[in-house]
Amino acid sequence: MPDDLRSASFADLDTTTLYGILKLRSDVFVVEQDCVYPDLDGRDTEPGTRHVWFERDGEIRAYLRVLQDGETQRIGRVVTAPKARGTGLAARLVEEALTIIGNRPSALEAQAYLANFYAKFGFQQTGPEYIEDGIPHIPMRRP
Repeated sequence: MPDDLRSASFADLDTTTLYGILKLRSDVFVVEQDCVYPDLDGRDTEPGTRHVWFERDGEIRAYLRVLQDGETQRIGRVVTAPKARGTGLAARLVEEALTIIGNRPSALEAQAYLANFYAKFGFQQTGPEYIEDGIPHIPMRRP
């Protein structure tokens, strides 16, 4: 069975989907990566935020959000469920995010080991590597 691509504003998310998204983010970012941080940062509910995900049989398998930061669109919270990794869902999500973004500039804060992955989509490193929650990150931008 194929994965279904979905996209919605916060107001259009049903509670079951929202729970699945937040559970996936918590399972990977907080538990798997051992990072205690405020995932619920208030940005999910902003009017310009788009939530993009793949689901299969009601299970959220991959997710990202697109935030509006002035003139720049910010891609964040890119996550794939462990059993869905290696299936190309993250790349398909980034492609969908870039379709949503269109010709506007975009940025993201990549975990450093994923720099080459994002470079395939035209993102370039814009600053030095830094550590966030014990994980090396790099700022990246796409004009």
